[in-house]
Amino acid sequence: METTARQAALAALERCRRDGAWSGASIDNVIKKYSLDRRDAALASRLCLGVLQNSRFCDFYIDLYRDKGGAGLEPKLRDILRLGVYQLLFLDKIPARAAVSESVALSRAAGFGRASGLVNAVLRKVSDNIGSLPDIPGKGSAEYLSIKYSHPLWLVKRIISEHDYSFAEAFFAANNSPPGLTIQVNKLKVSPDAYRRALIRAEIPFTDTGLSGCLRIERGVVAALPGFEEGLFYVQDKAARTAVEIAAPRAGMKVLDACAAPGGKSFAAAIAMVNKGEILSCDIHEKKLSLIRSGAKRLGIDIIETMARDARQPDSSRKGAFDLVIADVPCSGLGVIGKKPEIRNKKESEISALPRIQRQILDNLSTFVKPGGLLLYSTCTVLPSENEEVAEGFLRDNPGFEPVGFSLGGICAAQGMYTFWPHLDGTDGFFIAEMKRKY
Repeated sequence: METTARQAALAALERCRRDGAWSGASIDNVIKKYSLDRRDAALASRLCLGVLQNSRFCDFYIDLYRDKGGAGLEPKLRDILRLGVYQLLFLDKIPARAAVSESVALSRAAGFGRASGLVNAVLRKVSDNIGSLPDIPGKGSAEYLSIKYSHPLWLVKRIISEHDYSFAEAFFAANNSPPGLTIQVNKLKVSPDAYRRALIRAEIPFTDTGLSGCLRIERGVVAALPGFEEGLFYVQDKAARTAVEIAAPRAGMKVLDACAAPGGKSFAAAIAMVNKGEILSCDIHEKKLSLIRSGAKRLGIDIIETMARDARQPDSSRKGAFDLVIADVPCSGLGVIGKKPEIRNKKESEISALPRIQRQILDNLSTFVKPGGLLLYSTCTVLPSENEEVAEGFLRDNPGFEPVGFSLGGICAAQGMYTFWPHLDGTDGFFIAEMKRKY
């Protein structure tokens, strides 16, 4: 039996829920497994990501229109209902009757024949009330934002307390917007102007981001963009590229990228160094290093050496050996919820131990920086506990290092630290701290 886009989306959601798999990997897996054509692949991806982004919002109306509330629903059946509600509330190109009937068929195909009546009843009530759905209660409260934008209540309360209510709402709304695609032109092989012309010829809309060769693609699949196989570009967010730009690696330098996979910062450094010098790209997981090696080969970069190692592991042989050390440390990932919506399901307790690990990494990597060299600390989160507090604590305890102010592309960080926000900067949520070793 041919697998539909909705069945594939349901399978991907189950993998995310049951196995804790990343949404991107889950979607790629089901697309390949069921040999979906481009149209069904796009729909399956949209449905899976949409449900993950709006699960609490969908649940509010499921529980509202289910006579017995939400208790007792099997997780897979709830996923089916979420898929139906998402189509009704967010995909106006899908007729309501199709969203309802396909969800009923999906419930039967998934072995919930007896519950198909429930699916039909709940979705019909949502459909019949599309223009007059009851509002989420408690407008102006953290609970309201948590349901409306499907973010955990602990995170909502935390962002409100660290900023304010309107700031928090804008951040959560940005996380639920289409993330888009940002690419970096490989200047080792093509000029930014030449690549722009290639995009124009291919009728692929794009916008410049303010960084040379950094382009935001409005629509398109990575592998289908001009010059993918030839290595004319690689995927990297503007914020991560900015981190490397402010460090200004130059030809002939020795660079350590200590938590490097999948390799974006190593690639950016190699291109800035015009492929001259040495870059050691490390990761704790050996299997991830193959991504760096294959990416470097595609891009025509041959100055990158890879090594599997824990960034907390001392190495006296490399003490003071590097001009630049990049410490893009493991973090909560709360700045990339827009691209990895499953991150929003993390519990606060899961991230409480991270600042200690981040500080251990920073302390160890600082020993590899030569006098006059730079230490670049970065994360893809927006929490001060993982960002400013870690960097400031390191500087307090290490007088041999000082912050380095920077200014680039309209960003001014006189104190050497900057947090990117999706709703303010049009980037991932990201933190940079640049520090120099004095002696």
